[in-house]
Formats: sequence, C-alpha cells, structure tokens
Amino acid sequence: MPGGRPVVFVHGTPYSSFLWRDIAPALSEGREVYVFDLLGYGQSEKSEGQDLSITAQAGRLVTLLESWNLDRPSVVANDVGGAVVLHAMLINGVPFRDLTIFDAVTGGEWERGLFRLIRESPEVFAELPDYAHRALVVSHLQQATYRGFRPAVLERYLQPWLGVEGQAAFYRQYRQLTVTDTRIYEDKLSEIDIPVMLLWGRNDRILPPPYGEWIRDRIPHATFHWIDDAGHLLQEDAPAQLIAHLINGPRR
Repeated sequence: MPGGRPVVFVHGTPYSSFLWRDIAPALSEGREVYVFDLLGYGQSEKSEGQDLSITAQAGRLVTLLESWNLDRPSVVANDVGGAVVLHAMLINGVPFRDLTIFDAVTGGEWERGLFRLIRESPEVFAELPDYAHRALVVSHLQQATYRGFRPAVLERYLQPWLGVEGQAAFYRQYRQLTVTDTRIYEDKLSEIDIPVMLLWGRNDRILPPPYGEWIRDRIPHATFHWIDDAGHLLQEDAPAQLIAHLINGPRR
C-alpha cells in the first residue's frame, strides 16, 4: 500500500526473495513492502570474485535503503539475513523502526554441519559430479522444512544452483560466510533499543532451538515466540502464523 509504513524483507542462504512470495503480498494490504534479493542468490548476478560476506551484504542493504529513500523502516529477516540486518544496524549504524528475526544466524558458534564442511573443503565440493551436487542441494534444502516442499517449490529453490555456474555460485556463497562477521557486533546486542520480535520453529534442524534461546537471552526486551510443527523456514511451514505475527508487529 503506497504511503503505508515501509517494511523490508531480507532472506538467507541458499534462498532468494522467492521465500516471501506469500508473505509480502499479505502485508502489502496495509504496508509499503520492499524485498531485498542478496547479490549472488536467486536470480541476481553470480560471478567469481564477488564479495558475498555478511559485511558486504550489509553494506549493500545500507545502499539499497538509501536508494529507496527509506528512513527507519521495519525489517524482517531470517537465516543469514538476520546477521545482515544486525550488522547493518549495529555496525553500519542504520536506524530501523522495529525488527523481526526468525530462525536466523545472529551470533555464537553457528558454523556447523554441512556449512562447516563446505567452509573447510570448498574445492572438494566444487568438483562434485552434477548428480551428486544436485542430490546434496536437494537434501540440504529439505532439511529446512518440517512439513516438506511442494515439488514445484523445491524445483524453484533448486534451479539457481544447477549447471556449471550455479554449482560454483552455491559453494562460493557458503565459503564466504564466517562467524567473524557476527562476532564484531555480539557485544552490542544488549544495546538494541527498538522493538524486537523473535520467532523460532521448534523443529528447526538448521539452527535448532538453542540458537533461538541464544539471541533471546541477549536482547532482554525482545518478545519471543516458539512456532510448533515448523522448521527453519516459517514461510513454508507456518505462513499463516508468520503473517499473523508480522501484522501484529514487535511490541515493547
């Protein structure tokens, strides 16, 4: 809705703004909605030499907000998008009206599982045969949902990472993500003075519940809600509940 309070959506890895396909239209009934597609993801440009770190993506978010002429927008983020917006706010100094984060990289020791293995041996994964790479990406995507993807939706998330360029891009973005870019703001989390809402799927296998408790304990005034029967992607597993929480918004 033109003139409504602006809200900006920021996705994580290995996804794209397609994640918000049901959420953004629902909020646009009363809000002015903006969707940030991270460089190197989805349909955005993918090329060797890109800086796809959290720090770089936060800088691009700052530039994008300036180009949109947005002053103190509401921001919604999940997965590594959470780290991007926290970096933009706490290190780059961008003011937000309020912040909603769910099932997100926020801090602590989040280099784990497949992600850690890719970070340690990116050259091995880059050489996987097509069929092995496809199977790995499908399996990784499916880990993010508790209820399962519809076939067409899974294919949409998968397609950007196939082929020679897609496979290279998939491992390129993972090898550049590091806890170094979140440690630099961890001591500032308790200083956040805007309304914050934290949501977490109880069945998240990518960032299990202790990661939600970690950020909850570091932003004392934040409201926190568990989402039952949902995994890492509330957009897929619990869209109605997510929309309801976003409509109500963060409270102090």
